[in-house]
Amino acid sequence: MQNEFDTIIIGKGPAGVSAALYALRAGLSVLIVAKDAGALSRAHAIANYYGFEEPISGAELERRGEAQAKALGAELYTGEVLDMMFADVFHVRVKGAEGEVEFTSKSVVVAAGSVRSKAPIPGIDAYEGKGVSYCAVCDGFFYRKKNVAVLGNGAYALSEAKELLPLAAQVSICTLGEEPKVEIPAEYSVEKEKIVAIEGDGHVQKIKFASGKEIPVDGIFVAIGTASAADLARKTGAAVQSNKLAVDDKLMTTVPGLFAAGDCLGGILQVAVAVGEGAKAGLAVVEYVRKLRAKEGTAK
Repeated sequence: MQNEFDTIIIGKGPAGVSAALYALRAGLSVLIVAKDAGALSRAHAIANYYGFEEPISGAELERRGEAQAKALGAELYTGEVLDMMFADVFHVRVKGAEGEVEFTSKSVVVAAGSVRSKAPIPGIDAYEGKGVSYCAVCDGFFYRKKNVAVLGNGAYALSEAKELLPLAAQVSICTLGEEPKVEIPAEYSVEKEKIVAIEGDGHVQKIKFASGKEIPVDGIFVAIGTASAADLARKTGAAVQSNKLAVDDKLMTTVPGLFAAGDCLGGILQVAVAVGEGAKAGLAVVEYVRKLRAKEGTAK
């Protein structure tokens, strides 16, 4: 598989595949990255979708969409997106079955579904922006030689911890009462107890655990589960409003070449809406990449 593409689509639900179809038919090289089939595959029956006289299961609709994209030449990669950065081109780091791999592209469509729920920890909302962060790449610099904690027990949490390790005095990984899903190197302190409170005086100062144990921290980075669409957007500097990606009328974020479609934008969470937004984003990607190619050709 190649590592450079015209566009990378994160998510293989109806929004992501719809965007891929339009980009592929316009001759763009497309990579679809997804950890799994997402919410659509878990839907028992889709009964209100145009053109289907009889209900169809979400899993079957997902299978048909994926097959359609493959038939047109899409590359598919199964893995968890850990990081996304923009430096002239987009760099998307993914953990797959064989380890971590990085792909680059001229554009990206984030179609990763709706954002995950936050950890129900007293104090976490009150300290957002006052010690609680959702992006190590964005905010790690502010915690040089300080004690920080990462909340989470999977690959995404470990990835965020790795970003912080060269900067912070100490990095603790708090698994929220669960066993780690990945092997955590010895250089990190691991706290497996449940957190009962995050406390401070205007800014995060400590984490309290169920046993009564407390650890002092200056910053807390939330990386529970997998990176959401909002998490990934923040890493590129894109604007996020109320945990939804801010987009223009062509579904492009505040970062040129970064588009979004589907449930991650909020609104009506229906397959028909996701397909329409995917089509709109796909057409916008085609326009963006063609203009970029023309500009590069003129520069040469």
